[in-house]
Amino acid sequence: MSNNKDITMKDESSSIEIKLNETENKKKNEITVTSVLSELKNAVGLIEKTGTSKEQRFMVRALRTTLSSLRKKFTTLILQQLIFTTLSNSLLNDQLIEYLSKIDTVELSSDEKKGNSNLPEVEIYLQLLVTIFLIDKKNYELATECASSLINRIQSFNRRTLFPLGAKAFFYYSRCFELQNRLSEIRGILLAAHRTACLRHDEEGQATLLNLILRNYLHYNMYDQAYKFSSKTSFPDATVAGSQAARYLYYQGCIKSIQLEYTEAYSVLMQAIRKAPQNSATGFRLSVNKLLCIVQLLMGEIPQRSTFRQSDLRVALKPYLQLTQAVRVGDLAEFHRVIKNFADIFRKDKTYTLIQRLHHNVIKTGLRKINLAYSRIHLSDICKKLNLDNVADAEFIVAKAIKDGVIDAIIDHEGGFIQSKENIDIYSTHEPQEAFHKRISFCLNIHNEAVKAQRFPADAHKLSKESEEARKERMKQEQELAQNWVDEDDEDDEMFL
Repeated sequence: MSNNKDITMKDESSSIEIKLNETENKKKNEITVTSVLSELKNAVGLIEKTGTSKEQRFMVRALRTTLSSLRKKFTTLILQQLIFTTLSNSLLNDQLIEYLSKIDTVELSSDEKKGNSNLPEVEIYLQLLVTIFLIDKKNYELATECASSLINRIQSFNRRTLFPLGAKAFFYYSRCFELQNRLSEIRGILLAAHRTACLRHDEEGQATLLNLILRNYLHYNMYDQAYKFSSKTSFPDATVAGSQAARYLYYQGCIKSIQLEYTEAYSVLMQAIRKAPQNSATGFRLSVNKLLCIVQLLMGEIPQRSTFRQSDLRVALKPYLQLTQAVRVGDLAEFHRVIKNFADIFRKDKTYTLIQRLHHNVIKTGLRKINLAYSRIHLSDICKKLNLDNVADAEFIVAKAIKDGVIDAIIDHEGGFIQSKENIDIYSTHEPQEAFHKRISFCLNIHNEAVKAQRFPADAHKLSKESEEARKERMKQEQELAQNWVDEDDEDDEMFL
């Protein structure tokens, strides 16, 4: 009997604990819903302030708060309550709630008061939140429908206060089609929107749409069209966010690397890494570092080991580390083995075409090591060391390397060997000067970018000149101050006597 009582007591205590946990979780959820809803209403207040005062900084602040910290806390209940208590447009209200009801059905309480806001900024903002929520829930078809309706609504207005919202809306509009592999369908819409943004001097919209169009071209490997488009347009560096500038620089690096402009590609990719967030945006930094690694190898340089030791990128960059090691050693067999093992990864990263170009770089590296190790070596031995097919190929490759200045040697065709020349003092050449010039140019570019990124007060050069009386008063005060300093110095000298 006592055992049965103990069992029943334990069952009752466990059921009570479960009920207490459920009530605590319910209270926590209610508190979370209330806090998130109040923050979203504050953001709506900032957007209403933008609509009335025509100041875009309130809009930017609201978007930064919403899309960074609150996005992961969105629920169907929160968004439905926000829409119902904010919008006065019943047609849009019903449309947005219908989108949300297809994700999860939630009954609103009858105590909620219907909203009275009819500003276009607020309507577009709420529809943007619903679009982002549908993307996060991976309902891409519904998100595409909502985003298309959002773009049509934005294009029906011509208000400067809608520029930040328009840029975000086009970004998620393109994202919806990209997730469904339908980017080609909206290329014409993006081009027309970019032209409109240029005519309206919408710099944020220009930057966002320019990046979206370049991404659209590069998604289908249309590098010639991307190059022609970027050469006919200009990126508004001065006023746009650093994230858009980093994206643009990365796309420029992709285009220039395909067009064999490795030095320029290296320069813009380095700028993209500097402009990218250092503690977030892992996917973007990974893509830039992968391409930068290949570009450095194509330039004949070896990437620094610290690139592959970044904690959040170490595993993903492992194939590129093995590729770098094969190129650095000049081992052609190891190079082909790495390509064979990681071919799927390289194709997914869209670096396979560039990696195929490294074949000659591997051979050149091997030739350079052979040239340093041997003063005289037969072509047949070079063929064996580099795993080439025949001696004729080896002779042709060595001749090309001598012509390009990779090695300093002479081919003896009759004897079938190459004779290395004596190594000259590198400090008697122009190489130290070129390396020094490269470093100075890099530092000067950083200084110029820092100056451009600074904010200067408006019309600082137009400040009115001080009057003659004010100048005399200032001079008198400076003289008195200087005299006081002299007297204090005399007193200090006397103390040390």
